[in-house]
Amino acid sequence: MITLYSILLTMSVYYFARFLAAKYSSPLTSPVFISTVIIIIFLVMSNVSYDEYIPAKNIMTYLLGPATIALAVPIYKNRLMFAKYFVAAIMGLSIGIITTITSAILLAKCFQFSKDFTLALTVKSVTVPVATEIGKIIHGNISLIVAYVIITGMIGAMFGAKLLNMFKVDHPFARGLSIGTIAHGIGTAEAVKEGEIQGAVAGAAMGIAAVFTSFIIPYLIPLMF
Repeated sequence: MITLYSILLTMSVYYFARFLAAKYSSPLTSPVFISTVIIIIFLVMSNVSYDEYIPAKNIMTYLLGPATIALAVPIYKNRLMFAKYFVAAIMGLSIGIITTITSAILLAKCFQFSKDFTLALTVKSVTVPVATEIGKIIHGNISLIVAYVIITGMIGAMFGAKLLNMFKVDHPFARGLSIGTIAHGIGTAEAVKEGEIQGAVAGAAMGIAAVFTSFIIPYLIPLMF
């Protein structure tokens, strides 16, 4: 019963959050953010622990597999655009990945964060499954890594489009590439709402960024500590 309750609660709250976001456009009404807050409140009020919520989470997470694979359809449909901007995209991805890793390390050192916090920050822009595997290789704290990844994705989903608008980045390919590189799956979900091209590019960027980061981090970390 708790599993069924958790699934129905999550779905109901998310649909409510989407309705709220459509009616009141604001970073604070981002569906991922507002639904996360409301679900936590309901679970606490219902005395449902995270361990009890896990079975429901596993069922819903399993459905992310087909949803992620479905991103291949718009990628294939826009393959000519990918070929056209291939070199620029690879350069942008590489610069974006290196910048987000090094800036996180420098920021952590500036504020004298512990090694666990610093390691967690280096993989904050990689999707959770890949980030946790990288965390095992670099001996990071997996709980911190997951927390930072989720927070980064939520911030990207909440403010990514606003920042791109502020800097007048309006090309759909550039917008998708930026959000997918920095805000992984959560950001990609928001990019899909902007348009097919943004969603396709964000999905591809998310995957490629995960691969690049997997190669870079194990070699970069020893140089920084």
